[in-house]
Amino acid sequence: GLLAVRVQEINIHQWRKRRCFGVCKLGPGETLSSAWKFSGSPSAVFHPSTGEICAFKIHGQELPFEAVVLNKTSGEGRLRAKSPIDCELQKEYTFIIQAYDCGAGPRETAWKKSHKAVVHIQVKDVNEFAPTFKEPAYKAVVTEGKIYDSILQVEAVDEDCSPQYSQICNYEIVTTDVPFAIDRNGNIRNTEKLSYDKQRQYEILVTAYDCGQKPAAQDTLVQVDVKPVCKPGWQDWTKRIEYQPGSGSVPLFPSIHLETCDGAVSSIQITTELQTNYIGKGCDRETYSERSLQKLCGASSGIIDLLPSPSAATNWTAGLLVDSSEMIFKFDGRQGAKIPDGIVPKNLTDQFTITMWMKHGPSPGVRAEKETILCNSDKTEMNRHHYALYVHNCRLVFLLRKDFDQADTFRPAEFHWKLDQICDKEWHYYVINVEFPVVTLYMDGATYEPYLVTNDWPIHPSHIAMQLTVGACWQGNSTSGEVTKPRFAQFFHGSLASLTIRPGKMESQKVISCLQACKEGLDINSLESLGQGIKYHFNPSQSILVMEGDDIGNINRALQKVSYINSRQFPTAGVRRLRVSSKVQCFGEDVCISVPDVDAYVMVLQAIEPQISLRGTDRLWRPAAQFESARGVTLFPDLKIVSTFAKAEALGDLKTTAPKSAVLEEMLHNLDFCDILVLGGDLDPRQECLELNHSELHQRHLDATNSTAGYSIYGVGSMSRYEQVLHHIRYRNWHPASLESRRFRIKCSELNGRYTSNEFNLEVSGILHEARVSDKEHVNHLIVQPPFLQSVHHPESQSSIQRSSVVPSIATVVIIISVCMLVFVVAMGVYRVRIAHQHFTQETEAAKEAEMDWDDSALTITVNPMEKHEEPGRGEEETEEEEEEVEEDMSSSSSDSEDSEEEEEEEGMGKGRHGQSGARQAQLEWDDSALPY
Repeated sequence: GLLAVRVQEINIHQWRKRRCFGVCKLGPGETLSSAWKFSGSPSAVFHPSTGEICAFKIHGQELPFEAVVLNKTSGEGRLRAKSPIDCELQKEYTFIIQAYDCGAGPRETAWKKSHKAVVHIQVKDVNEFAPTFKEPAYKAVVTEGKIYDSILQVEAVDEDCSPQYSQICNYEIVTTDVPFAIDRNGNIRNTEKLSYDKQRQYEILVTAYDCGQKPAAQDTLVQVDVKPVCKPGWQDWTKRIEYQPGSGSVPLFPSIHLETCDGAVSSIQITTELQTNYIGKGCDRETYSERSLQKLCGASSGIIDLLPSPSAATNWTAGLLVDSSEMIFKFDGRQGAKIPDGIVPKNLTDQFTITMWMKHGPSPGVRAEKETILCNSDKTEMNRHHYALYVHNCRLVFLLRKDFDQADTFRPAEFHWKLDQICDKEWHYYVINVEFPVVTLYMDGATYEPYLVTNDWPIHPSHIAMQLTVGACWQGNSTSGEVTKPRFAQFFHGSLASLTIRPGKMESQKVISCLQACKEGLDINSLESLGQGIKYHFNPSQSILVMEGDDIGNINRALQKVSYINSRQFPTAGVRRLRVSSKVQCFGEDVCISVPDVDAYVMVLQAIEPQISLRGTDRLWRPAAQFESARGVTLFPDLKIVSTFAKAEALGDLKTTAPKSAVLEEMLHNLDFCDILVLGGDLDPRQECLELNHSELHQRHLDATNSTAGYSIYGVGSMSRYEQVLHHIRYRNWHPASLESRRFRIKCSELNGRYTSNEFNLEVSGILHEARVSDKEHVNHLIVQPPFLQSVHHPESQSSIQRSSVVPSIATVVIIISVCMLVFVVAMGVYRVRIAHQHFTQETEAAKEAEMDWDDSALTITVNPMEKHEEPGRGEEETEEEEEEVEEDMSSSSSDSEDSEEEEEEEGMGKGRHGQSGARQAQLEWDDSALPY
């Protein structure tokens, strides 16, 4: 029949999961009936009017529910889950269910079904997930001295599905004793003002809680950096920059950049200055003497040094105050020096040059007086200044009074230059080129014309001697007319160095630039990469660099390329100060922000010191006749100059700290003088001297001075040049009979005595009695078989030699006879020894040795003083080859280049030199008068 089914509303309580942490789901086989229950009256009960209920059918796809019949008669059934239900996957389910009766038999197709009932299921959440932060770590930067409402915000999330468990209700700072707080929304603020000097960084841990009070599984790290109050200035630069000699160009500020504090900058100008004014004359110039520097720069000869280092020959500077460098003189307003007569010509021509280094400050006192640098005035009677160079009120004045020559007209007499550098207490290089009536001043290589020229009458001629002075002016009498004792006046206050005068010659601009040039200075690495927007300018000495641009990034990169360079092989170690000053302009304003200067310094490290060694033969014997010959005796034919430095080298395994051993390596550098000193008393100019051809010096660009105390070679040149010159130093003595021995000492220097060599001593002796050997083979034969000499006796040889000293023609005959007899006797001796050897082959070995010993107890060597007069032409031809062989053996340690130069010199000298050498060889002979027969 008709099945009538009344379905009440089904209320299914939410499925309450087990309380657990993490993801909680139903396990296998767990059914809805065990986890769910129906409530209500009745609970999902169907009341049929007729028949029985056989099934419940749920309409919907892939629903995790099923309905089962509990009682067919009463129509009671139960709804249960087929699989685990997760709130995070789906919070609600809505579906339709129908009931089927069993009235039509077992076939389901004939079953009758009820009307559709709607089932709505809500899934209740369980707090299974913990909060997690969106970021593993947070970072913020704050400025010191400020209180922030919110420095940064942290945020956490929860994967639970319900509002109760998915929302974050609270945040908390875990780290204690930090000046920070956090609110419910995760905003972190500071509770007090932070100080950059006190603490530059804070690290705090923060956790979060959901509304079920479940904490975060992992805390998050919050890093707060404290920066100082923004002050415009240069950042990331190092105060000390080390420079190793030989490093070339080294960047000064490779990471520097400008902080403008977000200022709108339109342009910026940067001035980088290398300050070396406190290093002697500045810029590490205390290297070689002024004369050597003049030669290095190609200056013309004839320079006169008015302030040389004190010595026996230049004693007028002995009383002056000297700086740490002996080439710098200080004048304290109480000293002056008289230049001896004859040093500078009395009458300078219309062309001459005055050069000097000067450091001068403002004149002391209210009324500034003239401060004389150089003055040529009357020595007595009058007080006329013929020419002078002085400072007055920070002006440089040059006075030049011409003598009267029938031209009764005004002439230029005083030339004035007013420059700030004259009184800035810094070193500057001044050159005054005079080409009368035009006078030009060069200061640090730049040209300055006089701003004022004063004319005056010529000086009337007189016969009064003139006195040239430095540091003050010599007053012959007082200016008021009262006769007083001549004295110094108008003293100079400051420092002077390299004060020179060159008569009759003007210096070129190229030489002037070279003399004031600097071996160290600023440089720019890779000019091409500076960019088109950067303008730059160097001063002549490259100690100041000015750069300008409108882009901060380009300016930063340009300053990062500024470097320090020092081209000296042995620079003076010490500090070089650096200063970077900046001018920043903003849009519409002149100067918007003030950038502090950068004060740094370059520390030039100590260069490897060279060990200069002089090596050669320290004892020299020569026949006495050679000393009185025109060529004399070459003192140092095999002298060698070697410079080495110690290089540390680790021994053993690299993993172990093995000791280091010093390995000597050769290095090449210049020398600036070598002195040959005579030991044991000065030379007697009446009978002995040291000589050197000027051509040897000229072609090697060196100079020399000669005196009875020795020979001094000076000038900047390579070690090989000095070697070649020293090889040609000769010693002559016109009375060798009185010569027992002469001792000489050589000492060489680099950088004006900064590095000196060892003291090489040489002892020279003359041989008064010589032996002559005319046949090489014969000499070798005698030396190889000395026993044969025991049977030789020649009593006439001594008398023949003595007679030859009286009559040269007889000497020739006697020598020829002696040689022939010597050959004959030796041949007979050989024959007799061989015969004796055949007869006494049975003698003991000791007897043989006794017979064959060399007996030199009575051997003497004598010289024939007339030998040099014998056939001079023939002697030259025969001994030229031997002389070359001897010189080659003695100078075998010299370099190939030196040998080639010496050969060229020998060709240029011709036969004269070989003739002397040949005569020396021809004088040797054997004196066998005292030998046993």
